[in-house]
Amino acid sequence: MAGMARGRADVKSRKNLVTTTVLVLVTVGGFFYFYSQNSDSSSSVEYGAKSLSHTGLGGDKDDGVSSSTLVGGEVIAVPKSIPVCDDRLSELIPCLDRNLIYQTRLKLDLSLMEHYERHCPTPDRRFNCLIPPPPGYKVPVKWPKSRDQVWKANIPHTHLATEKSDQNWMVVKGETIVFPGGGTHFHNGADKYIASIANMLNFPNNNINNGGRVRSVLDVGCGVASFGGYLLSSNVIAMSLAPNDVHQNQIQFALERGIPAYLGVLGTQRLPYPSRSFELAHCSRCRIDWLQRDGLLLLELDRLLRPGGYFAYSSPEAYAQDEEDRRIWREMSALVERMCWKIAAKKDQTVIWVKPLTNSCYLKRLPGTKPPLCRSDDDPDAVLGVKMKACISRYSDQMHKAKGSGLAPWPARLTTPPPRLAEIHYSTEMFEKDMGVWKQRVHNYWSKLASKIKPDTIRNVMDMKANLGSFAAALKDKDVWVMNVVPENEQKNLKIIYDRGLIGTVHNWCEAFSTYPRTYDLLHAWTVFSDIIKKECSPEDLLIEIDRILRPKGFIIIHDKRSMVEYIKKYLSALHWNAVTIYDVDQGKDDEVVLIIQKKMWLTSESIKVSE
Repeated sequence: MAGMARGRADVKSRKNLVTTTVLVLVTVGGFFYFYSQNSDSSSSVEYGAKSLSHTGLGGDKDDGVSSSTLVGGEVIAVPKSIPVCDDRLSELIPCLDRNLIYQTRLKLDLSLMEHYERHCPTPDRRFNCLIPPPPGYKVPVKWPKSRDQVWKANIPHTHLATEKSDQNWMVVKGETIVFPGGGTHFHNGADKYIASIANMLNFPNNNINNGGRVRSVLDVGCGVASFGGYLLSSNVIAMSLAPNDVHQNQIQFALERGIPAYLGVLGTQRLPYPSRSFELAHCSRCRIDWLQRDGLLLLELDRLLRPGGYFAYSSPEAYAQDEEDRRIWREMSALVERMCWKIAAKKDQTVIWVKPLTNSCYLKRLPGTKPPLCRSDDDPDAVLGVKMKACISRYSDQMHKAKGSGLAPWPARLTTPPPRLAEIHYSTEMFEKDMGVWKQRVHNYWSKLASKIKPDTIRNVMDMKANLGSFAAALKDKDVWVMNVVPENEQKNLKIIYDRGLIGTVHNWCEAFSTYPRTYDLLHAWTVFSDIIKKECSPEDLLIEIDRILRPKGFIIIHDKRSMVEYIKKYLSALHWNAVTIYDVDQGKDDEVVLIIQKKMWLTSESIKVSE
């Protein structure tokens, strides 16, 4: 898919230019941009070849000529229009793009799932264009109705309905795709299956939340995330995880349904979550070889589970019907025993193991027992770009002495300072002050959005720089869920977010996020653009990435320096965004401004033709 409009000069290469030279380049660049918009291309995927129609909003006519603005002491050209990608890129995930792997001939080990891990394009290979919606795209079905059905036009892939027809994953009904709640192991519904797991563990009233002590779940190989979807009614939130594999749209379906989900794989890199994040991990016929590489993948789950955490495993090996299943069961049982796990319950086709509460069992193992304990200098919370390790991450001294995580049950957990707060050098007072600041800010945001939204308008929310998760905590009374994203230099903060009963991931916004296009209703960007400038990455690339992630008619809240917001305002027409409101923060004392934007609903001319 090489072609037009790929790449943009790196920000670093434009530094320290004389203003006069820059203005000349801007003029020439504007002419070149205008010419490229109107010239023919022989590339396999063309950019800018589509005309836009704004549904009910009127057109934005412009001449394509660029203007310039000063950002971070540098003059930057601002185009009046941005080309639209070819329709074949309507589901592009830049860092999980198989075509990129083929074109760059990356040498990856398929047996280790490296081809499902992140491989991002260099700046010169990026598609600097707006991702079009598929033909016939509609505003998504609202939550909670969306848990059970979505518009077929929004994700026009029905192969899973045929392939998994005997398992009740999904059914095509007219213009909709319906989700009966089934899965590979729970054909009769996720709700009954979840209740059976709670019953096996003797939880009160067969409720999986166990009185608020089970809040965070990792569902590995989640399919279309019905397991996670049905956990929500019990006040349990799951990070539903699956790769962009042969069932390539499963996470897209999950997010379209309004269920928390993330594209990822147990391959060679640590999952982007801190240690001791989940009370329960779940695998229902997830087709993972847990014995490979000295139990490396199971040890990654061990890193992520809290003291006393559970691993619910539903698979043929659990009931061992043939010799191969029996062999796997014997070897897996021996491995988890050496890891100090014990069987908490076993019934029919499901086994549930439980982790120890302290380090005592690890310290009693015979010398040379494998898997070994991790080195004392290994940081179990370092995840970005870190390889998985075939060793056991021991608990901190605080967890060992407390005989557990020491967390309050949900919902008190959300606002109670967690024990690990001291590890990031935050005091209780700082924590409570942060909550108060964000409670007021979120109140202000929502009051400004009031005329544009209804209670069910927003479901999937992303906080692009989450700090301690207080933005998400302030939304506790809204029927939304929040993907809390922390930058790579603040990844230790993510464990506090998980300790509050929230979910999130680590990410560098110089790269594209691991999600499908059109998957979030609201993005919150607090000083994210200022950070991008400091990193000498492209703010224009980030604007295009935000547009990719955001659903049509979705919102962006940009909270940043005045100069940064003024720069972004110049892009509104090119991105087909509307400014909802702009206001000063703290009466302008800190030179911070909030700009709230809404993305327009637009279709390409080809999409309209098909829709009609």
